[in-house]
Amino acid sequence: MAADDVITVENLSKEFVLGVRLKRVRAVVNASFTIKRGEIFGFVGPNGAGKTTTIRTLMGLIRPSSGRCTILGHPVPSRAARLQVGFLPEAPYFYDYLSARELLELCGRLFGMDPATRTRRANQLLAKVGLGEAADRPMRKYSKGMLQRAGLAQALINDPEVIVLDEPMSGLDPIGRKEVRDLISELAAAGKTVFFSTHILPDVEAICDRVAIISLGKVHDVGPVGTLLQARILGTDVVLDVPEERDHAALVPPGGKARRVGREVAFVLPPEVDVDAWLRSLEGVRVRQVSPRKESLEDLYVRVTHREGRA
Repeated sequence: MAADDVITVENLSKEFVLGVRLKRVRAVVNASFTIKRGEIFGFVGPNGAGKTTTIRTLMGLIRPSSGRCTILGHPVPSRAARLQVGFLPEAPYFYDYLSARELLELCGRLFGMDPATRTRRANQLLAKVGLGEAADRPMRKYSKGMLQRAGLAQALINDPEVIVLDEPMSGLDPIGRKEVRDLISELAAAGKTVFFSTHILPDVEAICDRVAIISLGKVHDVGPVGTLLQARILGTDVVLDVPEERDHAALVPPGGKARRVGREVAFVLPPEVDVDAWLRSLEGVRVRQVSPRKESLEDLYVRVTHREGRA
């Protein structure tokens, strides 16, 4: 374990026994990754991939079948590890007749905070997550997005070093998602470590320092998003100025596609085409644009999950 490792997951496996036939289901299989201090770490995968099981194990809510986890060097589960963490579970449930302010006061008391500190923190967090005007309204009258904001606030009440969020953007509109992304970035800028799961890939690309993809319980492709994507070229987009009287279809190389709009023709070339040689072979056209088409996080995600689905 390196000095700056805040979360470590080593060879984690979790197996459940389900139903009267005692069917064994492996939810997580030998998962390993580390999260560094101050990182925003994204954990992405389809429904049923093992994201929530991994997080619940990391939070000490369920015990692993094998493997181990630590938080800030403390073994999981342990009181020392839990005191350092703020946690938002997937689809949190709160008492309907509590207000958001009462929820935060309760959470502050559970962490042993004195009355003045927990009241100050509650007011700050309610304003930060956009619930200032609804702070004293019973949560049974909240929308799903408002409940998610209240959950984010309670995860931060103890000013934790590590914040673990399971699907924190769930139920939020685009503006709410941006506000949560901004909040996560602020936490990282303040030296906090944020680990969150999601299936909303643009949010991961926008703010994460590193990412891990999980599919069928197996963790793949852990690393910075840019590093994971930079090596794979899917093809090249080329825009040419081609006289309208000229048949642009004759210019398309094998495996390519083309679409004309006036004088401009947009070509999509497969990765095996030698673009420089193809352009040198053309006459009477003007090159407007040449841009390699790199693999996106969505492309990588689909490739990994489909590969695992066929395994």
